[in-house]
Amino acid sequence: MPSHFLRRGTFQTCCLRCYSFIQQSPSFIIRDSISAALQTPARLKSSRDFVNLIPLAMAAEAECEKSGRTMRAMVLESPKTLLKSVRMNIPEPPEGHVRVRVSACAVCRTDLHVVDGDLDKPKLPIIPGHEIVGVVDKVGAGVDSNLFSIGKRVGIPWLGRTCGKCTYCLEGAENLCDDPAFTGYQIDGGYAEYAVAHAAYCFSLPEIYSDIEVAPLLCAGLIGYRSLRKTGFKPGLDKKKRIGIYGFGAAAHIIAQVAIHEGHQIYAFTRAGDKKAQAFALRLGAIWAGDSMSLPPHELDAAILFAPVGLLVPAALKAVRKGGIVVAGGIHMSQIPAFPYSILWGERQVVSVANLTRQDALEFLELAPKACVKTETVVFPLDKANEALASLREGRLEGAAVLVP
Repeated sequence: MPSHFLRRGTFQTCCLRCYSFIQQSPSFIIRDSISAALQTPARLKSSRDFVNLIPLAMAAEAECEKSGRTMRAMVLESPKTLLKSVRMNIPEPPEGHVRVRVSACAVCRTDLHVVDGDLDKPKLPIIPGHEIVGVVDKVGAGVDSNLFSIGKRVGIPWLGRTCGKCTYCLEGAENLCDDPAFTGYQIDGGYAEYAVAHAAYCFSLPEIYSDIEVAPLLCAGLIGYRSLRKTGFKPGLDKKKRIGIYGFGAAAHIIAQVAIHEGHQIYAFTRAGDKKAQAFALRLGAIWAGDSMSLPPHELDAAILFAPVGLLVPAALKAVRKGGIVVAGGIHMSQIPAFPYSILWGERQVVSVANLTRQDALEFLELAPKACVKTETVVFPLDKANEALASLREGRLEGAAVLVP
């Protein structure tokens, strides 16, 4: 609370009560209106002046809502808390940016890591969500209107901005940029009715997919594709591989279809006893499905870990052949336990995947329709975002959760 209200007596008590009301208000408009007044102590001579701000701010909110200048959003105010449903001003796109009216936003495990505090550098408060589909409804200065015309459908992914100046950017590895910003982490994301994104990081989407169907491709698909490429996968590759996938959720069910379409064999590893997920994998074309700590019937050429469980690293190393590779496809993982050098020896490799590049997106969004990728989705209304996150956290989803405003 501003220091000029930290006084003794009735005025202080009243102000503290009102201030508590403001901070608990589900409306950012009310908070912003009153916070602006709090910066001008000369305008507030008594507790009555302070209290009178509340109905004035609420009236301002009602006027904004009536005129269509507000939107609903699900906001994370601090890690390890539930998202709050709030009403706030619709953002304006700055230079080089577009504003998108959101029609669908898939729920990613990275969102869960942000909400659960596993990723510790979020902008707070933050609107999560980085698998955003919608139509452009306003463009900022400097945006090519031929590429981003009003009404054009676009996708907004995790990578929201790079510096373009560091060694990694200059070498074509913008996913490793030293000064990036990520959608739903440092940039407000798609758990809302509107989102703003840098136009250079938005993508056209294959027309074959509906908004709900295409949303999971924007992270589960893109990160899955980059993970698959780390195994040595290339479209049209003559040598077919045995690829294990640990954690058969949103990313796995998409990328398995790509690999199978190219003739590779998929071995699916799930939580112990998760017969539903194993059946799901077999239905999509996996030739074997079993518990994650078990060995497959054949040695693998490669393994991809989508489950953020460090214990799976040595388990996967035991499953791959000499010269094989284990790819950690997530942004976060629990502690990797010590393991004997013998399971790494034989020129086995462990590599990680960090973020994505815009080139990854262009390649994968062209490949997905050719590979006849079909996404399995569970739709939740926007205000049920906490329920969707809980379903993901508890492993109750088959495919990907998608929020719709």
